[in-house]
Amino acid sequence: MQTLKSQRPHIAFFGCTNAGKSSVVNKITNQNLSLVSEIKGTTTDPVSKSMELLPLGPVVVIDTAGFDDKSELGEKRIEKTKEIINKTDIAVLIIDATVGIKEFDEDLIKIFKEKNIPYIIAFNKSDLISKKDENKFYINTVNDENIFELKEKIAHLINQNKKEKFIIKDKLNQGDVVILVIPIDESAPKGRLILPQQNTLREILDAHASAICVQPSELENILKIITPKFIITDSQVFNEVKKIVPENIILTSFSILMANFKGELDILIKGAKKLSELKDGDKVLISEGCTHHRQCNDIGTVKLPNWIKNYSQKDVTFAFTQGNEFPKDLSQYSLIVHCGGCMLNEAEMKSRTNEANKQNVPIINYGMAIAHMNGILERSMEIFKYE
Repeated sequence: MQTLKSQRPHIAFFGCTNAGKSSVVNKITNQNLSLVSEIKGTTTDPVSKSMELLPLGPVVVIDTAGFDDKSELGEKRIEKTKEIINKTDIAVLIIDATVGIKEFDEDLIKIFKEKNIPYIIAFNKSDLISKKDENKFYINTVNDENIFELKEKIAHLINQNKKEKFIIKDKLNQGDVVILVIPIDESAPKGRLILPQQNTLREILDAHASAICVQPSELENILKIITPKFIITDSQVFNEVKKIVPENIILTSFSILMANFKGELDILIKGAKKLSELKDGDKVLISEGCTHHRQCNDIGTVKLPNWIKNYSQKDVTFAFTQGNEFPKDLSQYSLIVHCGGCMLNEAEMKSRTNEANKQNVPIINYGMAIAHMNGILERSMEIFKYE
């Protein structure tokens, strides 16, 4: 249960109102996770729960509102459901067997296909029909028909599409030494490390390599004692660190490693060019996947805008989003600068990156943007050529 939510497969249940999604979710999870009622539109907002689900392991299960909700708030509920699609790893489409596939179900299937989301179609309420189609998969929450089989189908899809990915572990051998440069300043959380630092440190230990954690002021002295395989730094101190680290040592940042771990690196690299092409009046969106209390010298709302203005020497304006908030229409922006996405799962991070690319809006990761503005983007990407 210690598995991070952002690293759990997200299994979302979709369908029309009163198809029995919530009943199926409750049976699958063996909990009363969702409110069940004969009244249409009972599920209003997505219901999400991180849990251990056998035989799947740690997952996030999500119940969504009916996709054909015609109530007064139905349109907003459907928009919430569409947001869930962007973070879905496995989709389960529940269809009322007494009604059959409706136009709204076909719309959902089309979206799943467009976004390459693996999906299962399950026809619920099989006890209420007299004849079954042998080509369809039927379930029934009254007598638990095929509920176990549905779990097995979901598990199979997850395992079939699971690609083990690492932040740094696959580039390390036993005995390697990695230096982590972690500034402790006003933006550092009190008493702990931020998630990308924690995750990177854990992978180094899992590889039976050694990690030396230092603040920027201690880096020069450490390098007199030992030559590490890699140096990974907080992006905010790239400019300071690059002056200290010899060219023969591979240097990158936590944010850049997260970009490779969660996003589409090739698309993000292309966004670097736009930093040099900004014009007066351009609008830049700075987007963070987490919600946190803004510090007085916050990287997203203070440091990055200042660095971008100083680098481009242009009068650009900025917009900011946090958490689940990400604009559907990106046409007003000349560039998107996105955080590493440590609090987003891979599906949502890739969805945002691909949507920007689809709308022809350049997008770049925090660390990559900072590396580019400090003239070391190419150097910071050398780690990905390392085998």
